[in-house]
Amino acid sequence: MGSNKNKLERFAEMKSFANVFEPDIENVKTGHYHLKGNWREDYFKNDNPIVLELGCGKGEYTVGMAEKFPDKNFIAIDIKGARMYIGSKHALEHEMYNVAFLRTRIEFIESFFEKDEVDEIWITFPDPQPIDRRVKKRLTSPLFLDRYLKFLKPGGIVHLKTDSAMLHEYTLQVIRDRKYKLIDASADLYASKISEYDIDTQEILGIKTHYETLFSEKGFKITYLKFQMN
Repeated sequence: MGSNKNKLERFAEMKSFANVFEPDIENVKTGHYHLKGNWREDYFKNDNPIVLELGCGKGEYTVGMAEKFPDKNFIAIDIKGARMYIGSKHALEHEMYNVAFLRTRIEFIESFFEKDEVDEIWITFPDPQPIDRRVKKRLTSPLFLDRYLKFLKPGGIVHLKTDSAMLHEYTLQVIRDRKYKLIDASADLYASKISEYDIDTQEILGIKTHYETLFSEKGFKITYLKFQMN
């Protein structure tokens, strides 16, 4: 009972957060969301690159990246508002104006971004969907990648960080099959030489989410992929 009350209180408080957007079903169906194509002009008030985090959970990665890169705009996307509350509240309290949170399902993501509007995508510890019949629900399946292509700029970067060796190998195969440009790949990120990555990537890879910390403590290897689709 206490847990449900806490969730309801968070949902109610988030309604007042200027950095949280909770579109209604009509926005999803029509694809005419008012910020589609206008995130820079109407929300961020700048022309800086836009970076998405898909399945953001508590938003630790988005907040961490936004702190390190104030010259970029970050949008964290997830359907679970109770978790999102933590990151959005932190960003508000620390006056981080380069952060926004969008509460929606990733399946509907193309309803909220216009062609060439996004520069970079981070997919951090998504559900690996290990059952074969759910392969289309993997956030790196061709179905989802085709959605991202509708708004990712030419040359835009996609990153995948996961503890799932299966998802890592699956995504690697998709990259090969589709002849995407593989920039970096590691099957055991922290056993490899992170110093060999570019400075920006080193900075970002140093950010660890709550779940990543748990996975690492349990002995799971953290994997990483960086690639371009166009």
